[in-house]
Amino acid sequence: MRAVLGLRRWRHNPLRRRTDLVEAWVAFGALVLMLLAAPSIGWMSGAATDEAFGRTIRAQHEDRHRTHAQVVRLTTAPARLMYDPETSAERGSGRPVIAKWTAPDGSRHTETVRSAPATVRPGETFPVWTDRGGQLTQRPTDPTTARTHAVLAGLGVAALGALLVEAARRLVVRQLNRRRYARLDLAWAQAGPDWGRTGAGS
Repeated sequence: MRAVLGLRRWRHNPLRRRTDLVEAWVAFGALVLMLLAAPSIGWMSGAATDEAFGRTIRAQHEDRHRTHAQVVRLTTAPARLMYDPETSAERGSGRPVIAKWTAPDGSRHTETVRSAPATVRPGETFPVWTDRGGQLTQRPTDPTTARTHAVLAGLGVAALGALLVEAARRLVVRQLNRRRYARLDLAWAQAGPDWGRTGAGS
């Protein structure tokens, strides 16, 4: 808004300098870029991130399989919090147990599972995620979490674009001010030390 008012103020002002008009146009251009270009770039970045996450999730669902493991025996290790990096959230307390399960390819596995629910007992089952060979893996990324990351990425890119535009505007204004001060110094130098004295031609 200040950019638009600046253009109207300087357009027919007899005291207008060329640098004043340039500064007003630069401010107007920066405003347009912040309102149109930055959100557009942010939206495209968010859409690209969401598409990339979608491909990753589809690949994870193709490679990772949910099955049920049966507790063989408990271990003496204490219970701990289960942290899932795919969802960036703690999912309650868990404990290591010796468990067995059947892989998608039919092979049988008996290993230590370090994130079993804390309340399981020998003979009970709980869900685990494995790859096609039966090796334990993290569960696939939650689509809601992926969409949240995509939105945050888009907002971050839009904010960064707006900051870059503002930085460029400030740099241009700084150069314009230097030119104004240089011209003012030159005018004072041309006026000479007798400026304002009677009979000095002022």
